[in-house]
Amino acid sequence: MSSIRVNQRTVGGVRTRVLSVGRRPRVVLLHGFGDSADTWRGVLAEFAERGQAAMAVDLPGFGEAEDLAPGPILPQLDAFLADLVTGRGGPVVLVGNSMGGTAALRAAQNPALPLAGVVSIAAPGLHDSWMLRALDTNSLPVWLYSTLPIPGIAVRTVASAVIPRLLYARPGDACPDTVARFAGLVRDDQSTKALLAKGRALLSELRDAYQPGEIRCPLTVVVGRKDKLVATQSGRRLHAEVPHSTLRVLDDCGHCPQLDDPAGTADLIADFALGARERTLVS
Repeated sequence: MSSIRVNQRTVGGVRTRVLSVGRRPRVVLLHGFGDSADTWRGVLAEFAERGQAAMAVDLPGFGEAEDLAPGPILPQLDAFLADLVTGRGGPVVLVGNSMGGTAALRAAQNPALPLAGVVSIAAPGLHDSWMLRALDTNSLPVWLYSTLPIPGIAVRTVASAVIPRLLYARPGDACPDTVARFAGLVRDDQSTKALLAKGRALLSELRDAYQPGEIRCPLTVVVGRKDKLVATQSGRRLHAEVPHSTLRVLDDCGHCPQLDDPAGTADLIADFALGARERTLVS
């Protein structure tokens, strides 16, 4: 993992952190809600061994990036990505997981951006599990948690037990460092409720987030059959609405294939990027 470079840079006016391997990477990896660029370390390590270039970035409000400004979240991610992909010396392949998948799809809807293609992994808002729907509709358990004081240690204990079951296909294989990183987001009652409020705000924006008919660039839609947050039907719906897209259902992956199977995920991305590059050369 020592071959992964870590740099600070400003993108779209936001100070953030970039993890990269290789020279002049045009494969850009985007993480999900509450996550960070670190989620892609396994994939980046695979790329480094193969001599392939790629980069992962902390999105605004997450990881070590500066916080989001007040107001809607998705337009801020749109502006950040527009600056990130512009001026990179050629078309960019965007790969996004969960919220990052949403951001990548929205970028694909903008014909002005220099995109060679998009890989969207488990993008929410198309056909979500009952858990995300409960958060979006402010069900009774969510309302109670939002209003009642909960000891921080209780929150962290529950989070450490629940996170592997939500993100991984095989909870027993969960990386302790990854679980600790997520659990650190809910270090106390106040931070947990702030994260919950941000999550509910994002879910409300997802209702009008997508215009699949505007997507013209190559698109691969990826879903994990064991995903507990975004149903497989979500990927099938998106694939149906973008006829030129490709659908990949990963039988042994959950919500974050880059955690379950870094090598397999790297293979999928590398194959897509190679095909996108060949299409670009032909055109």
